[in-house]
Amino acid sequence: MSDLYFLGLDLGTSGLRALLVAEDGQPLGSSEAHYLISNPHDGWSEQDPRDWTIACQEVLTNLRETFPNEYRKIAAIGVSGHMHGATLLDKVGQVLRPCILWNDTRSHLEASVLDKAKDVQHLSGNIVFPGFTAPKLMWVAKEEPDIFAKVDKVLLPAAYLNFWLTGDAFADMSDSAGTSWLDVKQRDWSQRLLDASSMLLNSMPRLVEGCQIGAQLTPHIAQLLGLDGDVVVVGGAGDNAAAACGIGALGEGDGFVSLGTSGVLLMARDGYTPLPASAIHTFCHAVPDAWYQMGVILSATDSLNWLSSITGRMPAELTKALGSKINGPCRTKFLPYLSGERTPHNDAGIRAGFAGIGQKTGVNELTQAVIEGVSFALRDCLEALRQTGAKPRRLTAIGGGSESDIWLKTLATTLNTPLNIPKAGEFGAALGAARLAICGRTGHTPQQVMHAPDIQRTIEPDVAFQYDYETAYLQYSQSYNHLKGLQ
Repeated sequence: MSDLYFLGLDLGTSGLRALLVAEDGQPLGSSEAHYLISNPHDGWSEQDPRDWTIACQEVLTNLRETFPNEYRKIAAIGVSGHMHGATLLDKVGQVLRPCILWNDTRSHLEASVLDKAKDVQHLSGNIVFPGFTAPKLMWVAKEEPDIFAKVDKVLLPAAYLNFWLTGDAFADMSDSAGTSWLDVKQRDWSQRLLDASSMLLNSMPRLVEGCQIGAQLTPHIAQLLGLDGDVVVVGGAGDNAAAACGIGALGEGDGFVSLGTSGVLLMARDGYTPLPASAIHTFCHAVPDAWYQMGVILSATDSLNWLSSITGRMPAELTKALGSKINGPCRTKFLPYLSGERTPHNDAGIRAGFAGIGQKTGVNELTQAVIEGVSFALRDCLEALRQTGAKPRRLTAIGGGSESDIWLKTLATTLNTPLNIPKAGEFGAALGAARLAICGRTGHTPQQVMHAPDIQRTIEPDVAFQYDYETAYLQYSQSYNHLKGLQ
């Protein structure tokens, strides 16, 4: 094995994380830097791309000082980033305005119009959500025409970091699939989709696969970062595709369920089987000839955090009070639509609700209702995925909520699917980005590099309560329309 090292950069919404790994994928160390989000108006969410580059310099300086010998032998970099953001550049590569982020909803009207345009869902494989990139540019064209007239390139956040590193505008397929401009089946920009939102093909970055070399560092950046001028940057990935690479979810039915602030149920697919009406995301994977599909709920651990905020008890304290074993569904019900919902309802206006609260309902019952409601919402995602033909073969549980045994047991029983819990270590988006860099520079295949993490334990569904949770889920699945009728 050669004495080479690789760098994975995970450009998150609130901070950037850098992970240094050896060629065998073994992590050596990491560094993080954080930045702010601006919300100048209700529903707006923006970020200054300069904050990303400042953070990049900070984390790489830290790694350089901590691992000087390994740092100077870095051979390739992979970048993972939060998807859908619109970073607008003029002809000389200067940023024209703050990046409009994935969770910005100002372009909901433009999204609705674009979603109804001929062939848009068919070619993109997805509903046009307000957070996607294309409706953002339609909003800029209408509300900021002077800026729109100067747009030469539209880059996603990860692609912008690629551009800053190399001076070359390129992006990978997995990230680009969330723009509503990519023909997701053909893995190429669609002229029809670009025309639907009045965009030009030459405003798009060059497309590469996530494990394909995009370009070398510019001499200026190499000197600034203290890296060799031969260091290459690969295509990289959108954050969820990178996370799938980090846990080795490449083949049909392999995936993960993430109990983070939002909830994600993702499965890799060997083929292209979109179903836009279900609000399932169908995107290119970060590796060639593969796709992935995912259901997304907007308030997973965020629901428990909300309950924590009004009870004055920490989330871990709330779940610990329930014990570690399930005893059947709670009579109190919770629909976790605190910020609206994506899969399967695509409803930004719906809000959460409790039902079945009685005089004896206490904090424990509310907590159980919350974790069950989130689990039922993720079951909604699984049912939507099943409509596309997806069947879970191996699901790994990740995210902060996976530290709760009662939540894991509830979720496994609700999904009727075993959940693998990885041993402590690296298996996230930064590792996935580094693995893409290893493939790009060494020629190793993704299957050789992107193996699954060691499993600490597996949470099996509780067969004694399967019928009860199935019945409770069926009641839950009918509750959305009742709640919608009250709002």
